[in-house]
Amino acid sequence: MKDRIKLIMEKENLTPAKFADRLQINRAIISHILNGRNNPSLDVVTKILSEMNYINTEWLINGTGNMYKEGLNATSPLAGPDLFNQDGRNAAIVPETIEKSKEIGFKQVDNGNQSSENKPVAPLKSNDRKITQIIIYYDDNTFEVFGPHLK
Repeated sequence: MKDRIKLIMEKENLTPAKFADRLQINRAIISHILNGRNNPSLDVVTKILSEMNYINTEWLINGTGNMYKEGLNATSPLAGPDLFNQDGRNAAIVPETIEKSKEIGFKQVDNGNQSSENKPVAPLKSNDRKITQIIIYYDDNTFEVFGPHLK
């Protein structure tokens, strides 16, 4: 299984540290697995399969079948960046065009007609904003909603 995990990291262009971060596990765990000190725990395998849901479970656990689920591959939409993982590891590379900023000149204004006396400035009224709802999302795809009307 160690070699299959290495292959996943290679295909995803992930260092062991980035792989551990993506799985939200301690980096030492991946290091111990790759060095052969420890075998992957059920928790590590579960995290790989949930984070990379396009990986074939049978292939990861037993080494049988294809690396990717049938009809899916690493460039499948499931493998692309999502709301929380937007590093674009599987996104198509789009050439960027960078425009140089243009210098804008300012015209000097003659304010000889204006007096320079001190005038009080009225503070702007700010909108009183209140929190109406707080949503906490957990990594197990559950969430809780908190608000003044909820218990």
